[in-house]
Amino acid sequence: MRQLLATERRRHSGLFQAAAACAALLGLASVALLGVSGWFITAAAAAGVSGLAMAQAFNYLLPSAAIRLLAIARTGARYGERLCSHEAALRSLARVRPAIFGALCAAPAERSLAVSTGEAVTAMVQDVEAIEAQQVRRSVPWTAAAGVLTGLALLAFGGWPPLVATLGCGALLVLAGGFGARRVRSAAQASRAAMGALKDELAWLSAHDAELHCHDLAAWAGQRVVTQDQALAKAQRRQLRLMAGLDAVLALASGFTAALAFALARGAGAPVAALCALAAVMTVESLAPLLRHALQQASAHEAERRLDALLGSAQALPSPAPADSTPASTAAALHLPALSASPLQPGEHVALLGPSGCGKSTLLETLLGLRPAVRGTAELAGHDLADLPVSTLRAQFAWLPQDAALLAGSVRDNLTLGCGQASDEQLWAALQDAGLDRRIRALPGGLDGWLGEDGAGLSGGERRRLALARACLVPAPWLLLDEPTEGLDAATEAAVVAGLRRRLSLTGQGLLLVSHRPAPLALCNRQLMLGRLQDSANGLEQAGFEAVY
Repeated sequence: MRQLLATERRRHSGLFQAAAACAALLGLASVALLGVSGWFITAAAAAGVSGLAMAQAFNYLLPSAAIRLLAIARTGARYGERLCSHEAALRSLARVRPAIFGALCAAPAERSLAVSTGEAVTAMVQDVEAIEAQQVRRSVPWTAAAGVLTGLALLAFGGWPPLVATLGCGALLVLAGGFGARRVRSAAQASRAAMGALKDELAWLSAHDAELHCHDLAAWAGQRVVTQDQALAKAQRRQLRLMAGLDAVLALASGFTAALAFALARGAGAPVAALCALAAVMTVESLAPLLRHALQQASAHEAERRLDALLGSAQALPSPAPADSTPASTAAALHLPALSASPLQPGEHVALLGPSGCGKSTLLETLLGLRPAVRGTAELAGHDLADLPVSTLRAQFAWLPQDAALLAGSVRDNLTLGCGQASDEQLWAALQDAGLDRRIRALPGGLDGWLGEDGAGLSGGERRRLALARACLVPAPWLLLDEPTEGLDAATEAAVVAGLRRRLSLTGQGLLLVSHRPAPLALCNRQLMLGRLQDSANGLEQAGFEAVY
């Protein structure tokens, strides 16, 4: 992440430098404005009470002009700093967010599947926001440095005592702030964990909304949400109390330092003492953004560490094959030693049979690289699956999972996931083979019709057939289908099987089919029976026997 951010900072170095320059001017102008204003008001009051002659002799024009100039400079510097820093941060994050999302997609399956919905959302939202805030506030040290130096320069008019006293108070404030910041960081981590837990709970309950209503568990579900929400509120209250404590310490330190500086500078006259008091306040106040920046920087470092786990484990995504490629031209023989003595040749149609829970879906997920392959589980073109990169496996297999998910988008969005270059003609052909073309033509917008979250505009069977059409569009040599006709009526199932038979004869694809229904099994000329196939602590155990028909 740091390398990625450093690259983006170099790309936008001009904006970051402009933000730093404006920040330095802002710090200088803010401290000088208050200090000069304090001197001017006090000196003008002293001149006024000293008599008419002194009041007329007092030069109001130059100090007032300086104050106006500093006010304009402060306003312009603040606007320029905000504009440049936000522009630079947003331009940088425009490349960072896609990189993080790509890393989530390209991470090894055992890592990406272990990331819960709440964790993923938190990583994409809270962690990226923490890094964005860090980028926006990169100019804060320049503001603080300019403010402190300007304040010390003004304090020098009152002599060394107020200057040294202000430096001592500032050092004590930094030490106290560092101690408090560590506690705030701990509270922030607890708050983030509670937020992730709440999001996970909401995601889980939302996925089972129908079951919860059916079994009258809405109150139970609500109580679970309330419990998680209360834990989050408790963590957030603790974090806010600690931050409020830091603000209180800062306010007390400002007041004490101002009083001390005024007392030590009284010998130089009331106007200079007023100048020193306000300069001391602004010197201490200049350290506050620096402390907050350090606090945010620590949060950003934690976010970087978490996101590095994603970016560091990412693999290059396989390049999609052209839409008009011929799957069989790159087909490789598939050997499952525990199930068959002879390899499955390209173009073969094979059914995987066995009781529920014996590991049929596990085998398909292993072929796709979604589960780590134990050596000896399977071979592709004579190479053990454990030795092959994921990109090679996914170039060989197109997959319809048992619980296929749909995007909250259009029909076209869902169909082109595996074959972005597919033409409308190819999309309609796949829909026809899945027995869904008439239904999609009836939708407002057709291929561009909006489906909603997880295909909410379609029935369960229609969602499954859309996922089947999506799998059929992927130009891979082998088609892995896990219960493709589950939940379909007999007539629709017959149409889907006929469409699959037609497509397989045209493409020459091989087929590995998992099904408990006789109609799709008719597509296969060979069946393999699985007796036991399960995950264990030491790997994947397999046993079975082959039946050839």
